[in-house]
Amino acid sequence: MSLARQLAERITALRYEDLPPEAVYWSKVAVLDTVGVALAGAKEGAPGIIEEVLELHTNSGPSLILGTNRRVGCLDAALVNGTAAHALDFDNATNTMFGHASATILPALIAAGEAFGASGREVLLAHVAGFETGARIGRGVNLHHYEKGWHPTSTLGVFAVAAACARLLNLSVAETETALALSTSLAAGTKANFGTMTKPLHAGQCARGGLLAALLARKGFTANPEAIEHKQGFFNVFNGPGNYDAARIVEGWGNPFDIVAPGACYKQYPSCASTHAAIDAALTLVREHGLFRTGAIARVDSWISAQRLAHTNRPEPNSALDAKFSVQYCVACALLDGQLLFEHFEGDAYRDPAVRGLLPRVHAAPYTGKQFPPENHLGAEVKVTLTDGRTFSAKLDRPLGRTSANPIPFEQIKAKFENCARRGLAPDAVAAVSCAIESFEELGSVRDFTTPLETADSGTGNAKRTLEREEAGVTSIL
Repeated sequence: MSLARQLAERITALRYEDLPPEAVYWSKVAVLDTVGVALAGAKEGAPGIIEEVLELHTNSGPSLILGTNRRVGCLDAALVNGTAAHALDFDNATNTMFGHASATILPALIAAGEAFGASGREVLLAHVAGFETGARIGRGVNLHHYEKGWHPTSTLGVFAVAAACARLLNLSVAETETALALSTSLAAGTKANFGTMTKPLHAGQCARGGLLAALLARKGFTANPEAIEHKQGFFNVFNGPGNYDAARIVEGWGNPFDIVAPGACYKQYPSCASTHAAIDAALTLVREHGLFRTGAIARVDSWISAQRLAHTNRPEPNSALDAKFSVQYCVACALLDGQLLFEHFEGDAYRDPAVRGLLPRVHAAPYTGKQFPPENHLGAEVKVTLTDGRTFSAKLDRPLGRTSANPIPFEQIKAKFENCARRGLAPDAVAAVSCAIESFEELGSVRDFTTPLETADSGTGNAKRTLEREEAGVTSIL
């Protein structure tokens, strides 16, 4: 039996009644978080360029483009909204897929739900099925897949989206098998494009690709059922012979569901997740000692895992997007401002003179086995040495929100949603959408959820940086 068939049997057998309350809860949290960051991301350049290229200027379909009042075909909506959801790199991630799952799955599900008349309950179920599929394939191919240079958000996310959409559309086992097999030819995305508009495009393209795979399979399109394990299939082409473990993919399916444990990683800061532990450590120092002044700092040392440093070691970021992937920039901003906000990554904020003046003194290195156990890739340590010789250091094993065992409080997630949503919605619409998400399983139609989103301001443009270090709420260290 093909691996795609084994997965298809599990996906199609899953029922809403099978889901533990924790899975429903975390799926609703994912909707809240993803819709919020997508509304904020809709103001960024990447989704706007895609709309322009595709000439999506009129109402031509059933599915809403977030941040506008225009409706288009579900495939186009999945592409644009998926890109928007990942444009700020503020969306959740999975600890096992090593990528961003909900930003790919939910834009496709919402677009398809509007087009084909799905309920809130059906979207939540499909999201769990897709999240589980992406995570399970991740178990079989990572970390080799990730370290090889593939971006799992896209290369594995397309399977997650195909599985989710297949479940939403009630595809048969054979049709779901085809959708997954077809996805092997739609998987793409390299980490070389981190820090550019192409990275969020990865999320959009696999949202569209996974939905396309399900829609094609629904119409009788064909694909090789063994396209995953074939000698010239996904495993061998993307990972290479001997660099995967297919057995890990199906064993223990849903026991527990990956969305429950270890759960998704939720972000407090709009930057690459690999910078978050170092940011938390830097903010710990600010809470304990007050803000730091550029002129008072002789040197800053930060240590994170080697695999996370590989794509965040950017001592001189040359764009706002590049700054999101610079652990040096993020640590410098945290020490000087005592917070890390949207404004740090907008416009020319990365050229801020105080931050640029500090960057040459911020050093990043991989931590050693003496600092953290080899299996821990989530920790960080930051040490600040002042010009008067004093030193301050902070160390933590993992950032808040990295797993469901160490969650960001729900009220903080809700506040994040409201902050993001206000960038694209009127205040009454923000409240209406938030209320709808909290009772998402009771929605008879996805349209009941997206209708308040149509009131979004369709204007564009980024907010100007308004940070004032002197008003940050903490004193400065001399």
